[in-house]
Amino acid sequence: MARHLITSALPYINGIKHLGNMVGSMLPADVYARYLRQRGHEVLYICATDEHGTPAELAAAAQGVPVAEFCAAAHDAQKAVYDGFSLAFDHFGRSSSAQNRELTQHYARKLQENGFIEERAIRQVYSPVDGRFLPDRYVEGTCPHCGYDKARGDQCENCTRVLDPTDLINPRSAISGSTDLEVRETKHLFLLQSKLQGEVEKWIDATADSWPQLSSSIARKWLTEGLHDRAITRDLDWGVPVPADVWPELAAEGKVFYVWFDAPIEYIGATREWAEAAPEGTGRDWKSWWYEADDVRYTEFMGKDNVPFHSVMFPATQIGTREPWKRVDFLKSFNWLNYYGGKFSTSQHRGVFTHDALELLPADYWRYFMMANAPESDDSSFTWEHFQATVNKDLADTLGNFVNRVLSFSRKRFGDAVPEGGTPGEAEAKLGEEIARLLAEYEEQMEALQFRKAAAALRALWSAGNSYLEEKAPWLEIKTDQEAAALTLRTAMNLIHLYAVVSEPFVPTTAKAMRTAFRLDGDTATWISRDGAKSLAAVPAGTPFIVPPVLFAKLTDDDLEVFKERFGGAED
Repeated sequence: MARHLITSALPYINGIKHLGNMVGSMLPADVYARYLRQRGHEVLYICATDEHGTPAELAAAAQGVPVAEFCAAAHDAQKAVYDGFSLAFDHFGRSSSAQNRELTQHYARKLQENGFIEERAIRQVYSPVDGRFLPDRYVEGTCPHCGYDKARGDQCENCTRVLDPTDLINPRSAISGSTDLEVRETKHLFLLQSKLQGEVEKWIDATADSWPQLSSSIARKWLTEGLHDRAITRDLDWGVPVPADVWPELAAEGKVFYVWFDAPIEYIGATREWAEAAPEGTGRDWKSWWYEADDVRYTEFMGKDNVPFHSVMFPATQIGTREPWKRVDFLKSFNWLNYYGGKFSTSQHRGVFTHDALELLPADYWRYFMMANAPESDDSSFTWEHFQATVNKDLADTLGNFVNRVLSFSRKRFGDAVPEGGTPGEAEAKLGEEIARLLAEYEEQMEALQFRKAAAALRALWSAGNSYLEEKAPWLEIKTDQEAAALTLRTAMNLIHLYAVVSEPFVPTTAKAMRTAFRLDGDTATWISRDGAKSLAAVPAGTPFIVPPVLFAKLTDDDLEVFKERFGGAED
């Protein structure tokens, strides 16, 4: 089996992320990693906080604390939220780590050796009021492409176009708000992407056909427009320093690498953090995942705004080192999850943020809803009405109610052990065939990273149990044939165990509650056989069980009014 390396776009350090960030990168990566682990693959899921750049400095200044202190606290706060969402990272690192600093400088040296970095004098925005050059995100203004009046000097949040600060209309300092800006000359390092375009195109042609259309079309659009040489250093106090052994003058001036140069390298840096944090003798080798790693399949997860950097810019950087670094095999990208038709926005605090979501309801409510409605083919919209309908129908009625009524009824009529009696017949054979078919569909969609379709197949598996129960009606069977009722309930209990196994990637906490309801010694099953007879006989008669608390509570209209009062709704 291939080894699977999985990364999700690094969440930026300045603030807790909203549900749109979660569904566009970390959550689907976690679902996929969990699935692959269940199927017996060796998996390494890596993520980290993206800590360098202007917003970190601005946020730290706003709090009146050193930027390093701000980032350390913000990293811990984000990690606590991701733990709350049951994201099972193998390692969640920090781009400010010593490992990332060393690797970023190594990349820069290799690019310089190979003629792909050039020092250039450029004209850059300077603020006399602030007494400093203003890096891209320190300049705000109106986007020349879409007219958005809060565009940053590196990228417009509204239309996602990449910008330079001098492109902005009516620019102003993000520090002081001053519009008294000048353009002065300063020196920076440029990555000569134009010299690498042909090699990147060749790589894209050989790789991107298997990607989602969203990913490949964005990559090819950038290549069609032509790769431009791009500055990779900034005038900041916080970042990976330009190495003095290669560029002594720039190092003396305090230049640091642009955050979008060092952030993707942190995937490798975080893997090295993971390896070096392990106890001695554990055999963790970070290089085996990244360097001459021909047996590794590398899958990246991100929102569509991050695709250009990962599909073109970072591969160009890797190619330019002339070293055998592992490049992405499959780039899974997502459209936007909107909030009542408007964008979730960290900067504008619009929509539901992840820490608030966990205050309202357990993580599995959110995990299932987001993956069942993942914005894969187009932008999708979060509404409280849609959330309520999904939770009540799929989670509370189809799954939760099935588990509760089967176990409660069996305990009431047969006691605290799985009942014995009855011989499987036509209904059970038909159920086994249906389960095998739906399981195959589920597996196919998970392998293809089609999460909405996978969630639909999982929901159909849950529905099959309800259909079986309605057909057999054990509450009627018990009146005339106790053994027949025992068979029906035992089969339904095996479905609960089956659901516990296959639902784990989507709703891990609920899956654990279902699984531990049975006192099943030696239960090590990580996946379910498509053999109907085997899949419906994993929990034998006599197995003790408990009735777990209600798995999912229904959301009332009153709940929705409270949520909408706090977070807004359609009328906003």
